[in-house]
Amino acid sequence: MKASEFDKLFDEGDSVMPYADLSKATRPNRKTQKVNVDFPTWMVNSLDREAAHLGISRQALVKVWIANCLARDSHSMRQHDALAGSGEATANNLR
Repeated sequence: MKASEFDKLFDEGDSVMPYADLSKATRPNRKTQKVNVDFPTWMVNSLDREAAHLGISRQALVKVWIANCLARDSHSMRQHDALAGSGEATANNLR
């Protein structure tokens, strides 16, 4: 099946699953790497209280907070967005 035929089926709301080879399917950015970080006891206690309040594990809380901070504050993402949006990076659009 050609890609254009596949796209047409999908766009028309028909099922494309019979044509998809799920044995080769992967999810991007899902490879993990174990990292050990030492936190002061007061910080671990604060993380545990917040995680318990939200009903999630400490690990899940740390992952979400770090992902949110990286998405919001990442220098490389700001630079990428600035370059993509304006064609050049300036001090104002990298803040």
